[in-house]
Amino acid sequence: MPKFRTAIVNSQTAREKQITNSRKYADYTRKAKLYISHFLQVLNFTIIRGELKPAARVFYGIDEEEQRLPALVTEQDLIEWGEKVIKGEQERTRAGGTPIYSPSIALVRVNYENFKQAHFSQKQFQQNATRYSAEVAQYRTDADTLILHLWNEIEKHFETIEEEEEKRRACCERYGIAYVFRKGEREKLTRQQEIDRITLRLPF
Repeated sequence: MPKFRTAIVNSQTAREKQITNSRKYADYTRKAKLYISHFLQVLNFTIIRGELKPAARVFYGIDEEEQRLPALVTEQDLIEWGEKVIKGEQERTRAGGTPIYSPSIALVRVNYENFKQAHFSQKQFQQNATRYSAEVAQYRTDADTLILHLWNEIEKHFETIEEEEEKRRACCERYGIAYVFRKGEREKLTRQQEIDRITLRLPF
């Protein structure tokens, strides 16, 4: 029982942490996508204005004639393109290029790192929740077996000291046994009890 209870508490705590972190994670994901996308848009605008040559795109892993923005749909897309943008801007400026601003690569990096850390934490929380859920399932099987054994023992015990079914059931219910009547079964039992009472009142 203590193991089962601990597993349940751990599972609930892990799910709560996952839910709490997911709100922050969604916000960090949105901002990272926004900054990476805006940076690449500004890169294209700078090339269109003639301030940079199309070959500058190559630093970021983009074909120099490609003007479309990369798809930033999945988490892996953000991780991949965040690394490319940060690394590409470092290499381009190291080669003598003028830094791109609004947004600066520093802002892109901050929002990307926030997203990356939240992504790692979310994965950890998901793994913990899955692991603790598996523990609950494991102990649940053992607990069900134990409960069934206990209920059988309790019913067997009261079977020898109580003659009336209703009293026997009431004694068992005090130990947590839950009786569920099938459709029409309760009405049938009530009718039988009424017949028994009438029979007891007969003078013969």
